[in-house]
Amino acid sequence: MERTEPLEEDNEFLPRVDSDSLSSTSSTTTLFTLNSDDTNIITTSSSGDISASSSSGEIPAIIISEAVIAKLPTELSFDVVPGLTPNLKCVGRNNKGVTWGSTSVIGRRREMEDAVAAASGFISSTCDHVGGCTAPGSRCSGEVSPVHLFGVYDGHGGSQVAKYCAEKMHLVVAEEFYRETVNGLEWQRRWEETFSSSFKRVDSEAQTDALAPEMVGSTAVVVVLSGCQIIISNCGDSRAVLCRGTETIPLTVDQKPDREDELMRIEGQGGKVINWNGARVFGVLAMSRAIGDWYLRPWIIPVPEITFATRSEEDECLILASDGLWDVMSNQEVGEVARRLLRRRRRLMADDEVSAAQFVADNLTEIAMGRNSSDNISIIVVDLKLKRKRQQRL
Repeated sequence: MERTEPLEEDNEFLPRVDSDSLSSTSSTTTLFTLNSDDTNIITTSSSGDISASSSSGEIPAIIISEAVIAKLPTELSFDVVPGLTPNLKCVGRNNKGVTWGSTSVIGRRREMEDAVAAASGFISSTCDHVGGCTAPGSRCSGEVSPVHLFGVYDGHGGSQVAKYCAEKMHLVVAEEFYRETVNGLEWQRRWEETFSSSFKRVDSEAQTDALAPEMVGSTAVVVVLSGCQIIISNCGDSRAVLCRGTETIPLTVDQKPDREDELMRIEGQGGKVINWNGARVFGVLAMSRAIGDWYLRPWIIPVPEITFATRSEEDECLILASDGLWDVMSNQEVGEVARRLLRRRRRLMADDEVSAAQFVADNLTEIAMGRNSSDNISIIVVDLKLKRKRQQRL
């Protein structure tokens, strides 16, 4: 993210939670395991002369040594119609058939300030306990399965904060989820508390460690994927979308200084939004929330907005990306390209070839470069179709 190049968006507003208004809770109840040894962590960032990097993976079967399993009261997620027969299985089954691919390229910038991270199985839990299970009471809902985290971090002023987020965020989210686990606490509220405290903690620790000057910061778009839920936490103007059937659904809303609610918040605290090559806080930063940027407090805040999406059998993929992609492609364009490439690649792919998700990430990067994107470009694509289902379509 460059301070002098604003990004204009055309986003639909989603129902969201401003976690700044949440109160903190604490707990001593353990209902999941932290996979510090078994977790597969991939972080990607580049600097200096390194121009690009990419990685892909299949979520491995996590070996779970011990867990206390407890079922939450039967509670369907917000977009499940009451009265319908519950599913017999969680949409994502045991959440082990997910594949992903990523790219992170310097593009036409002089420095690489982006970072990405994929933490497969960063915690293990039952779907019932993670929350929002669409098959409550089923055998699948009570099985301990891996939960995955993906993050894209777009730095500005330097790469230090983005790299720190890529290295630490999944660890902090796991710890905070443990702290926020309270019997009877509604599951969405628990995740809101978890992400709110995690983002603030990463921000505080980065400042305490003095790892970057006060003018360095980063966006953070983080997705947690369970067997039945997609939980999104966003701070800044990186973006996440969900390809479902023929639809491309925005999962985040860019936090820009001229967004009505953000403008009111900034001006209410004595700040100014100046139109200097686009709306900017004090004419400097083209976003209204970020991790870091401590010299612009209290106007730039590390407070995420959290949204929830219940997984569906129609889901194709998740796409997280920095604005190096969104500067030159709309949500709809990205979704259409991803669906077309995924379906074609799945039909033709052999086991030893590049995964469909990696193929999509590579192609989206090439398109963005071809459209003269002037920023770093970082993309994660998560294929939500299980391998068994893909094979049935061959």
